[in-house]
Amino acid sequence: MKLNGNQVIPASRSIVWQGLNDAEALKQCIPGCEKIEQLSSTEMKATVVAKVGPVKATFDGEVTLSDINAPESYRISGRGQGGLAGFASGGATVKLTALGPTETQMDYDVDAQIGGKLAMLGSRLIDSTAKSLAEQFFTRFAALMKSRAAKQTVSAASPKTRKPAAKKPAAKAPAKKPSKKPAKKKR
Repeated sequence: MKLNGNQVIPASRSIVWQGLNDAEALKQCIPGCEKIEQLSSTEMKATVVAKVGPVKATFDGEVTLSDINAPESYRISGRGQGGLAGFASGGATVKLTALGPTETQMDYDVDAQIGGKLAMLGSRLIDSTAKSLAEQFFTRFAALMKSRAAKQTVSAASPKTRKPAAKKPAAKAPAKKPSKKPAKKKR
C-alpha cells in the first residue's frame, strides 16, 4: 500500500518538528494509540488498537527514526504484530517546509505492507481505512501544534513578571540606655 500527500500545520517548523519527536504528542494524535514509550532519541515502542473492517487487533511494535535532517526531514519505519489479525510493517518519509513563521507544510510518502487476516480484507478497504486514519492523525496533530504555538506566542508576548525585591527592615537606631550612674545626693 502506498499513501502520500501533504498537510499545512498552523505552527512554526520548529514546533512541528518537536511534536513529531515527542512521544506524548504522538500518543495523543495516533488513532487507537494506547501507549507509546520513548526508548531512545531514535526509537519508540508503541501499542495501537486498530479496526479494519470486521478485524480489530492490538498491535505491539517498535518504530525507528533514520535519515534525520533536523528540523527538515526524517524517515520513520516500524513493524507491528497484531496476533491472529496479522502484522503491519512499513515506513514514511516526512519532510517539513516552513511556509512562514507560523505555518509549516508537512509532505509525507508512506509505504506499508500487511499480512495475515488483514491482508485478506482487500486493498480498497485497507486503503480507505489508512486514509481515514491519516486524516484523523493530521487533524489531531494540527490542532495540538496550533495549541502549542498559541501557548508559545502568549508566553513570549506576556511581559516577564518579576517579584519585587523584598524590603529590608529599616535599621533601628540603638535605644538609649538609661545611665547607671548613682544619683547625686542633695545636701
